[in-house]
Amino acid sequence: MVRSRRAVLPGGTQPAAIAISGSAIAAIAGYDTPLEAARDVDLGDLALLPGLVDTHVHVNEPGRTEWEGFATATRAAAAGGVTTICDMPLNSLPPTTSVAALAEKRAAAAGKCWVDVAFWGGAVPGNEAELRPLHEAGVVGFKCFLLDSGVPEFPPLDPAGLRAVLGTLAAVDALLTVHAEDGAEIKQVKPGSGRDFGAFVASRPPVAERRAIEKVISAAAATGARAHIVHLSAAECAAMISGAKGAGIRLTAETCPHYLYFAAEQVPDGATEFKSCPPIRDAINREALWRALEAGVIDCVVSDHSPCPPELKTAAAGDFGAAWGGVASLQLGLPAVWTVAQRRGRTLDDVARWMASAPAALAGLTAKGQLAPGGDADMVAFDPGETYVVDPARLYHRHPLTPYAGRKLTGRVRQTWLRGAALLDDEGLLEGDGETPVGRLLKRG
Repeated sequence: MVRSRRAVLPGGTQPAAIAISGSAIAAIAGYDTPLEAARDVDLGDLALLPGLVDTHVHVNEPGRTEWEGFATATRAAAAGGVTTICDMPLNSLPPTTSVAALAEKRAAAAGKCWVDVAFWGGAVPGNEAELRPLHEAGVVGFKCFLLDSGVPEFPPLDPAGLRAVLGTLAAVDALLTVHAEDGAEIKQVKPGSGRDFGAFVASRPPVAERRAIEKVISAAAATGARAHIVHLSAAECAAMISGAKGAGIRLTAETCPHYLYFAAEQVPDGATEFKSCPPIRDAINREALWRALEAGVIDCVVSDHSPCPPELKTAAAGDFGAAWGGVASLQLGLPAVWTVAQRRGRTLDDVARWMASAPAALAGLTAKGQLAPGGDADMVAFDPGETYVVDPARLYHRHPLTPYAGRKLTGRVRQTWLRGAALLDDEGLLEGDGETPVGRLLKRG
């Protein structure tokens, strides 16, 4: 039994007692309801949230495990209140573009995961025959790029390929997620180009996102397929997405904590830990992103955790042309979003919808994302009032290089339960029974 005066339930925040039987939520009762339980945990005024679901995580194992790995990524997730991650199909070797590659990925993850892990498949030129078998093997959907992905083994789809893939996926009602930037609108920033963050932002203008999203909307309308825009950065695209939704096109979108927390004006020149593609934009754009999220045009907030070894960030040179583009933030997404959300008058109900129930629904993980009878007992004890300065030494990512280092955040995860098993203690992660991680490898559904 876990009790809280601030339990974030599907119907709103209220005092409640969550009864857990085995790995599932058996019942929800009033906070003071006397119930027999082997263990009764009373959180008092600490908030109780559903475990977060992060559907955009680059674990990079196998093949680039020196960048990250299932053991380190899932420990970071648990410490950040994330009880389920969905691993992206690229940056690992091989990429998850075939059933054989999915089997290799699952073998690499087996026995290492501290939270539950599901998998995306990849859609690339030439693997259309693999899409339906991957869907049948349980991937939660597919990922594609419309421009160079940054790794040669995961090439982009052209407009004809995008439409063909969506047609194939429409037949089985599978989801395609799209890195939506148009390469023709990108101004190449070459290695050695310098330390000016403003110049890097200007090289990936909002029109690059707009042109790519236009292509996705057109292809989704023509095929009737489900499409999802990942890591939306350019807020000017929100009106186009809203219009497509209003027209009945099956389109959703996400943004990321770094776009909601940071503004380009705050980024020092040479601070390559801030580099992501698409980039962090200015404060006016950030405000517009928040408004689109609050209006429901943007459906969810997920990390796009994309770490790399420090040397690939070229920290010494501060060269935005040479640095790998990706933000390490898996452990920090909840407090980063809450820090800004609470100042805007938003509630933990909003955050739970953006970061738990909506991502779970997107990925078709029906037992995840909300505190409801019959669902997995994935829960987070959260102190929404505690403030602290981010210390990289307390992060569990393999490489704790992050733009949040030294930032003052509000809200601390006090405990994470995965299917009823407590994962944290006062010093860090509890290692299950002392030896074996408790995470499972999931399939869609």
